[in-house]
Amino acid sequence: MSIRVLRTDGAWWVEAEGRAVPVVTEARTTAELLADRAAVEKAAARSARDGDDVVDVADLAPLSPVTTPCRVVAQMVNYRSHARESGFDPATVQPTFFRKSSGSVSGPGDPVVKPPHVRLLDYEIELGLVMGAELPVGTTVTDDELPSYVAGLVVTNDVSARDVQLTKGQFYESKSYPTFTPTGPCLVLPTPEEFARLDDLRLRLSVNGVLRQDRTLADMIVRPAEALTALARFQSLRPGDLLLTGTPGGTALKAPGKLKERIGALLPPATKWKIFFAGEAGNPAYLRDGDVVTAHIGTADGALDLGTQCTTVVFAGDAA
Repeated sequence: MSIRVLRTDGAWWVEAEGRAVPVVTEARTTAELLADRAAVEKAAARSARDGDDVVDVADLAPLSPVTTPCRVVAQMVNYRSHARESGFDPATVQPTFFRKSSGSVSGPGDPVVKPPHVRLLDYEIELGLVMGAELPVGTTVTDDELPSYVAGLVVTNDVSARDVQLTKGQFYESKSYPTFTPTGPCLVLPTPEEFARLDDLRLRLSVNGVLRQDRTLADMIVRPAEALTALARFQSLRPGDLLLTGTPGGTALKAPGKLKERIGALLPPATKWKIFFAGEAGNPAYLRDGDVVTAHIGTADGALDLGTQCTTVVFAGDAA
């Protein structure tokens, strides 16, 4: 049975049935906690109603269960539904990665703050894989070996400044502003047998109560073991590092139609982007000031439940 771990300021907890048991550990980072698995399992073995130190989860203020600094790597276009919306043929998509600053990692209830110069703010619910072992360059990972490298699963939101992403033609800045990777609430440590149920995990994201994204991992193009193998061709990972595994369809940004694409190719870049952004400004799907984004990942039967994060969008002011 999986273990659900929460982090608060200066403490780690194991959560069960709405109650939290403290983990007696000196660990300060996620990597250190994963290395002290015996302490985590000892806390999990206790009754959720045993002891004066047991508290209601509702009384806690969870932080991201992934501590920083760490490596944060993300997969691009890794769900069939998202590939089609982005103008790609899912059958030809290859594993592609980009980095995010770990300074973008924030808690599951922290506000998402839009910088003043950003105009088009988008959301992307993603399953996060938290490494539990070293992944050296050159490693090949099979499905059976996945639990040997990945220790935990976590809800993430790959918040994106689309106007920065598109005009600069790169992802690092557009997805790395502070608060652009809400993470948590809990780090779920599955058993090796539970990794076989990854396809049953359903990703659901709503904005102001309206469902925007809703797919299971069965929609994924490049599976986690295959993704780690591809990533390890050039990038090592260490315990506590975070891999975001892509988002399903339903984001605000969609590929333009073929006719618009052909016309755009004939225009100077400045003119093309001016026309494109003028049209996107009227797209109500982009995040607005005060919007509430709710993201949840779990199986239908609740056997694997990564919890729900709820973040409010805050505009930091208008661009000058």
